[in-house]
Amino acid sequence: MLVVDAAGRVLLLHGFNPDRREEPYWFTVGGGARPGESLAQAAARELLEESGISVQPGELGEPVWHEVAEFDFEGTRYRQEQDFFFLRVGSPQVHADGLTDEEVAVVTGHQWWTIDELESTDETFYPVELPALLRQLTA
Repeated sequence: MLVVDAAGRVLLLHGFNPDRREEPYWFTVGGGARPGESLAQAAARELLEESGISVQPGELGEPVWHEVAEFDFEGTRYRQEQDFFFLRVGSPQVHADGLTDEEVAVVTGHQWWTIDELESTDETFYPVELPALLRQLTA
């Protein structure tokens, strides 16, 4: 989910792969859909769990971007189809009260990022296309 606040900043979570703790990275809010759950329902649920921001699935519209990501996590190779919704929010308070125990173990915080900050940072973030995608969506 691409969550952009009133100042035009995108919300990213910070975490790490337990197999490579020394290589932390930033990533968008989101997660997998449960059986019988639509993509919008999954996105709204994950947003609430990971940030405390509440939205109705119908408010999300259609995904604005799709990618296939391949990555290793805890020694397992994943190939994951990812659909991204775009949501503008005011200036919400973010909290991680809804994280699962597994997420609590690997998510270390959050930050609102401007596009310029993303383009100039040496820190790793995913998806790597994020600055260009945000420029397109916020133009």
